[in-house]
Amino acid sequence: MDMPVGGFDAQLGVRAEEISAERVELRLPVTPALHQLFGIVHGGVYCALVESAASIGAATWLGDEGRVVGVANQTDFLKAVSGGELFAVGTAVHRGYSQQLWQVHITDGDGQLVARGQVRLQNLRPGGGRRS
Repeated sequence: MDMPVGGFDAQLGVRAEEISAERVELRLPVTPALHQLFGIVHGGVYCALVESAASIGAATWLGDEGRVVGVANQTDFLKAVSGGELFAVGTAVHRGYSQQLWQVHITDGDGQLVARGQVRLQNLRPGGGRRS
């Protein structure tokens, strides 16, 4: 699967490689437009990839039972990148009635871990029904 995503992610150039309730894989070609002043990927790009992978996975899991919103994003920057591609893989740590926690690892084209993060999401359920 190689599908575009919408909104802000589309502006960045993010493509979805896999989307399921268990795992989300995103790919992002690094362009100079994603650089900060010193020629490396801006930290906000990593935060956005972490947020997007977690949100897409959480929303896929919750399905038509409601919507999800991120309430906390904690991202660590581990290695500078100036070109190539970034690959983000998000997996669920916890999925409960009211909240979810997803972790995301971002690697470069050589498979080196360049950033990692986690997002806590609130499940917004209109009917208040429980998921079995």
